[in-house]
Amino acid sequence: MKERDVETIKANLARFSGSESYYCSSFGRMVYTDGVKYLADAAGAYWLIDAIASHQRPPVSREDFQVWRLSVANERGLLVADDGNGREIARQEIDYTDFCLDEIVLYLVAGSLDGEKIVRVLMLPGEY
Repeated sequence: MKERDVETIKANLARFSGSESYYCSSFGRMVYTDGVKYLADAAGAYWLIDAIASHQRPPVSREDFQVWRLSVANERGLLVADDGNGREIARQEIDYTDFCLDEIVLYLVAGSLDGEKIVRVLMLPGEY
């Protein structure tokens, strides 16, 4: 991917605040926001949504607030989650990725979209 494209993606990601729509993950354990959908479309990162969703079982799912950080170097990735206070709750090494950003941080928050049912919402930090 061209450097200019990466800079465009970064600039566009910074513009998201809140979300008008929510999308179901393929695992069905969570939904994600407009900003995360943009990231998945622009950077080819639906696999990242799936990776985070796949971790949503105990003990990780007991955390109502999760910070997920993907770091990429030399076409290898490291996906680490913490509880928002720096206590690591999940870690996954990714042997190969063509993800175009060096790093991305996403939040996963348990809450209600309709005032009743609790769901997990994956979002960009600016959408929190």
